[in-house]
Amino acid sequence: MSPAFPPRGFDEAVAAICEGHATDEQVRDFHELLLRDPAARDEYLLRVELHSRLASDPDLFPSDASTPVLETRGEVPSLETVWGRCGPVSRSVRGRPWQWPWHWQVALAASIILLLGGGLVWHFAGSRQGDGRRAVALLNRAVNARWNPADRIPRLGAPLEPGRLRLESGLAQVVFYNGARVVIEGPAELQLVSSGAAICTAGKLTAEVPPQARGFRVSSPRVEVTDLGTAFGLKIGVERAELHVFAGRVEFRPATGATGATNQNLSEGRGAVLEGTAAPRLIAADPAGFASLFELQSRSVAADALRYDQWRSANRRWNRDESLWVHLDFEQGGSGIWRLPNSGALNPRLPDAAVVGCQWLEGRWATKPALEFRGVSDRIRLSMPGTCDSVTLASWVRVQGLDRQINSLFMSDGFAPGTLHWVVRHDGVLGLTVIGAKGSHQIFASPPVMTVDQFGIWTHLAVVLDGRARRVVHYVNGQAVSRHEMHFGPPYQLGAAEIGNWNPVGFPGNDPFLSRNFSGVMDEFCLFGRALSDAEVQALYTDGKPQSDPPAPAQD
Repeated sequence: MSPAFPPRGFDEAVAAICEGHATDEQVRDFHELLLRDPAARDEYLLRVELHSRLASDPDLFPSDASTPVLETRGEVPSLETVWGRCGPVSRSVRGRPWQWPWHWQVALAASIILLLGGGLVWHFAGSRQGDGRRAVALLNRAVNARWNPADRIPRLGAPLEPGRLRLESGLAQVVFYNGARVVIEGPAELQLVSSGAAICTAGKLTAEVPPQARGFRVSSPRVEVTDLGTAFGLKIGVERAELHVFAGRVEFRPATGATGATNQNLSEGRGAVLEGTAAPRLIAADPAGFASLFELQSRSVAADALRYDQWRSANRRWNRDESLWVHLDFEQGGSGIWRLPNSGALNPRLPDAAVVGCQWLEGRWATKPALEFRGVSDRIRLSMPGTCDSVTLASWVRVQGLDRQINSLFMSDGFAPGTLHWVVRHDGVLGLTVIGAKGSHQIFASPPVMTVDQFGIWTHLAVVLDGRARRVVHYVNGQAVSRHEMHFGPPYQLGAAEIGNWNPVGFPGNDPFLSRNFSGVMDEFCLFGRALSDAEVQALYTDGKPQSDPPAPAQD
């Protein structure tokens, strides 16, 4: 019988070490335990990782989404007061930095160095959902892709964890982290196993494997294929499998029980058919049978061009909406361009928005411009006259990182009554601050929705402030993620404002929360002088998403 784990005194010793009150005897005994017991080493390192994360980032676990609305009256509070109540901002524990006593710091450091020198690798088992650590591939391209609705639908550019992809129709390219590129054509089912292996249980695929991905493996019910520096195709049916080598060579092995179920090589221009338990039958490779997969890139470019035109047509419809006061579509962007014309209803009265800093990049489509916000000076300046009873803000963004405690999307310059501040917090929470009369304000915070696995992916964000119904709703990709009641109503005035940064009027220059520049790319910004409905926000997202939904399958 193996001894029970953890051994007696283990929990107390770890707690004493992490809290800084371990005795010399505890440290000495614990050091000896780490040297002789691998399980103790693994458990100790896991707990130290957990403790250090909690100590250095106490707002790692966001505040309860059930109490996101704050209200104060009187003078406008400091930024630390405003946002600190939505999640701790301190970087210390009990008012002091976390530090281990020197007399056993060295001993434990020596233990850890010894463990690392021995090749120990550990991970933090309690990592936040959506951090991308388990991902093995990403969805790189898709053309008219219709996925099985029973599964989680993958997003373009999204990291993919081990699991099943069921493509009912269309084309999709999966790029594995080892560099291999696999194109599947629906109907097909591909099981992601690791960064260097997959299982195809049905359908047709091609694989391009660069030298650094040599050894990439695709298994199926009838054959297992291992790359030896090549490009190959597979057709997997119920009773039959075909392997075609287009470049280089592969090693393949028929399924167990088949005649000749041993490793065999197949070189460029050759193929093999595997049926039942019969020995493989050699054939010539047939690139024409995989023509649609080879055409992925050209078909993707054509689909993007069509989608871009569809978005432009939708824009013309939206621009006829008299409540669309500001619409910055970035269509006139490019090197040296620093003025953004407004195509919304306030065009005659609103001067062009001014670009400060920023860089022009490729947007949602290869031929469409977008603005990258990277430096602390990058921003768009605009001025909004008048007041309104309700407001809808919406934008297409590609978040690169949440570098600041507060990352600005759209913010009025100061804290005058009726002004708005729309932000993303560093923990992925969407926030809208509404300033009321006499310094009162409310903060409406969503649950954490901008997770790490969404970074680098085009995402549609929107917030609706309905002053008459006294309601605020946050949206991500057309779907409401939180709804909140307001305690005070209109009018709202936006005045001078910034997109992607903030001009903090009325605050001292040494306030640590003044730096809140957005890190990412923005492709479109809309401001409506009314509250859009759920259906309208969904339509705004559907009209603008990079790839349209594939046509519905024909009904029998």
